[in-house]
Amino acid sequence: MARAYAERAVLPQMLERGARYLVQTASAAGLMSQVNAAPYSVIKHAAVGFAEWLSIAYGQRGTRVSCPCPQGVLTPMLMGQDGMQRAHSFLGAGAVSTEAVAEEVVRAMHVQRFLMLPHPEVQTFMQRKTADYDRWLGGM
Repeated sequence: MARAYAERAVLPQMLERGARYLVQTASAAGLMSQVNAAPYSVIKHAAVGFAEWLSIAYGQRGTRVSCPCPQGVLTPMLMGQDGMQRAHSFLGAGAVSTEAVAEEVVRAMHVQRFLMLPHPEVQTFMQRKTADYDRWLGGM
């Protein structure tokens, strides 16, 4: 909800100034879901959906939207405050640095690409999901 309020408060001023780019950070969990993390998955799905809506609603007016959807990122959320990987995290092995995510954000903005996937395997996971949704659900 806070993001929607922030966008509503900021977007009109951006349009007035001619600034035309929004980056709505989500997560691969917003595309795929994360087992045992219902609130996180639901919120991230909402973030992706809101970014899609912004792109559809304001794209004709020249506003571009990009939505980063990384998996594991080497932040305190994944690594803990002490910098040691949390033992229960399945995302650690393929985790990327915040710098790598930032570089992907810049690349995607340069070519005005909506979906940003710092982990290329997420594209394959999405293709499998949409090819046979029931099989994907059973496999989760």
